[in-house]
Amino acid sequence: MTDHYAIKILEWKYEKPYDFYNNVLSGDAIIELTSSSYKAILSKDRVVGFYCMGKDAQVSAGNEVGAYERECEDIGLGMHPELTGKGFGTPFFAYILEDISMTSPCLRLTVADFNKRAIRLYEKFGFVKDRAFHRDEMKFIVMIKET
Repeated sequence: MTDHYAIKILEWKYEKPYDFYNNVLSGDAIIELTSSSYKAILSKDRVVGFYCMGKDAQVSAGNEVGAYERECEDIGLGMHPELTGKGFGTPFFAYILEDISMTSPCLRLTVADFNKRAIRLYEKFGFVKDRAFHRDEMKFIVMIKET
């Protein structure tokens, strides 16, 4: 992840209700995305997505309810808004799963409860719902896949 790619990602704007995933372009946000856990995914020099691993992939409110106590490899991801809902999710997520290096017995991800498209995609890849928690008014689902 470079500063240039991070800025491109932070400029993405999703339609409602996915606008929940919109970010604010700031110095702190660029620093976060350029940390070692974030990887840009490119297609013909265009940023089409990203993923991150570890604590960066967790929703902090989940720690307060023990959602991340089990030893798993956390993964977070995002796809360019122009590509969502068009059938690209399966090859996109397959690429990420092939690219990551596993060091634990399971993979874990956290997804907003309203994001039914993403939940269906993760279930297609063998992830199952493990638990749920709230951050403010938003409900999150923690999903796990044994490796």
